[in-house]
Amino acid sequence: MSVYTPLSLEQVQAFALPYGLEVIDLIPIQGGIENTNYFLVTATAQQFVLTVFEELDEQGANELPPVLQHLGQHGIPVAVPLSYEANFIHFIADKPAQIAPRIAGQHPIPPSLAQIKQIGKAQAQLHMVLQDVQFERQSNRNHLYWTGVAEQLKTQMNADDLALLDQVYQHFNRQREQHPDRPQGWIHSDLFRDNTLFEGDQLQGILDFSEMNRDDWLFDIAIAINDFCTEHPSVELNLNKLNAFIEGYQTVRPLSTDEHACLAIYLAMAACRFWLLRLQVAQRNAQEARQGDDILQKNPLEMRLLLENRMARLSD
Repeated sequence: MSVYTPLSLEQVQAFALPYGLEVIDLIPIQGGIENTNYFLVTATAQQFVLTVFEELDEQGANELPPVLQHLGQHGIPVAVPLSYEANFIHFIADKPAQIAPRIAGQHPIPPSLAQIKQIGKAQAQLHMVLQDVQFERQSNRNHLYWTGVAEQLKTQMNADDLALLDQVYQHFNRQREQHPDRPQGWIHSDLFRDNTLFEGDQLQGILDFSEMNRDDWLFDIAIAINDFCTEHPSVELNLNKLNAFIEGYQTVRPLSTDEHACLAIYLAMAACRFWLLRLQVAQRNAQEARQGDDILQKNPLEMRLLLENRMARLSD
């Protein structure tokens, strides 16, 4: 992920020592847009991931480790953060941070049908394991949040962007009124291929729960389908991969009739959310003069094209 907080080896060594880790190397990680991450290599050749939370305070950063611990106890492959003095979160460079084991494996690029079926099943298991968990998040980036972001960004949009945004929201609101049986719960909200690790067809890890929030489970499904089942760099949806994902998911939790009816518009709205996210990040990077080789800024146009494709499919 992007490196917004540069750290020296000496800083990291001092931070890691109370965990019982002797760090001999750190490697910046690129690939995301929210937090700062480094791979840590220890004197015993073990590897860990140091995450520095850029947007969350100590309370916010402490919300997720107990959830990861709960998931791990129920067989969901996640990296549970290390702790000392009964705390998961400590401070480096005046920011909350954690250290977690690095999970072995590769991102599924491109994913096989077997891998897609696995991730569909794992997502449904995650939904079921978390359905009765009681915890709060400081910021819940649910549909209401992204609607607010859309309103803020409208002032910078041209006429075509505004028309597309209006179209997707009108269709989405109409479909939700017609199909109310859409169960909700805790969702990962960022289940892209680069947030999963596989060895062969076996899922080894689900990464980066920083966007976790309460919302329709169908949003989580749509987010994952848009990435796992799209013929990148094209925006076309692969129906065989889509069917494999749904088949895997439904081995754990069958979708409701209304969820099936709403899937197409949720695919469009999921693309819309990430279009808005990338526009928001680009705006923030410009305002805060974030730049350089360690700052990753994903192209909003990619998600806009995906949104256009998903909206066109609604009339097929």
